[in-house]
Amino acid sequence: MNHLIAPSLLSADFGNLQREVENLNNSAADWLHIDVMDGVFVPNISFGFPIISIIKKYAQKPLDIHLMIVEADHYLQRFKDVGATNLTVHYEACVHLHRTMQAIKELGMKAGVAINPHTPVHLLEDIINEIDLVCLMSVNPGYGGQKFIAHTFSKLLALKKLISENGSSAKIEVDGGVDFTNAPTLVKNGADILVAGNTVFASPNPTQTISNLKRI
Repeated sequence: MNHLIAPSLLSADFGNLQREVENLNNSAADWLHIDVMDGVFVPNISFGFPIISIIKKYAQKPLDIHLMIVEADHYLQRFKDVGATNLTVHYEACVHLHRTMQAIKELGMKAGVAINPHTPVHLLEDIINEIDLVCLMSVNPGYGGQKFIAHTFSKLLALKKLISENGSSAKIEVDGGVDFTNAPTLVKNGADILVAGNTVFASPNPTQTISNLKRI
């Protein structure tokens, strides 16, 4: 299959982060997914710039950075500086979304928009042609290891239709609770990128798990 796998480092062993990144370098993973949380937009705090800089030092694959923060516009240049290839902001946290998409692209990054489980996809209609990536949250953002929300399947179909009808080239990423029970349907329904955290890092053999996800 042509879908990409982006292991989420939120589920990695933080005490051995260099090892975890190097293991991903040697796996079939396509991107490294990094969740940035501020304790305001979501009830958790995660990676900051010093940690991302360390990840970038060892990473040999693109950094797919997902901002779960308010006032993301203040930090776009800094995320570029620490090595972001893709930079995704939340629809719900971004007041001037078109402006933000343009600013991310002008910095040379791919521009993504994430939407929460309760946010309908039709709200992206007016900007879908400005987006390189739509991150469809299949859990409520803020914590790893949550249960997949089944409504995501139909939402994914609606998003795929919206992209097709508008001639958009946006890719669809699904983030949250992705495992071997739901991944086949996600790919069938149009997911281009699967973010997998616990499924990868809690498995006995993360490298093999990534390869198995790629083969779905």
